Amino acid sequence: MDIRKFQEKDRLSLISLWQRVFPDDPSHNEPSKVISAKLAVDDLIFVAEQNDQIVGACMAGYDGHRGWLYAVAVSPDFRRSGIGSLLVNAAIQQLKILGCIKVNLQIRSTNTSVAAFYKSLGFAMEDRLSMGVLV
Repeated sequence: MDIRKFQEKDRLSLISLWQRVFPDDPSHNEPSKVISAKLAVDDLIFVAEQNDQIVGACMAGYDGHRGWLYAVAVSPDFRRSGIGSLLVNAAIQQLKILGCIKVNLQIRSTNTSVAAFYKSLGFAMEDRLSMGVLV
């Protein structure tokens, strides 16, 4: 298992993974657009590769104040094997190197099963109201 930063050769595999893991994502989260937009800012996309196959990915962000995790995904065939934990920890380590002192993430309120995963990694629920606007 190799956890590493995204390379352009990974693009089609990453798009396929995100489409498979997040089939009901809104159109503004279309993977090819997200990848291009992210790479225009920084290279904080991490992939898990096994036998030349992308089996997981995690996108991170840092605004100089807080870090964020986005689109953490593991192929259904490889779940519960530690890949998600390795990806999240790799992203957090890179954020720490950048000076990040706190990492946030959001999950859909209906995705309660993944909350236990993040709790096992030390994340805690915070009393916040998440808001957004499409521009």
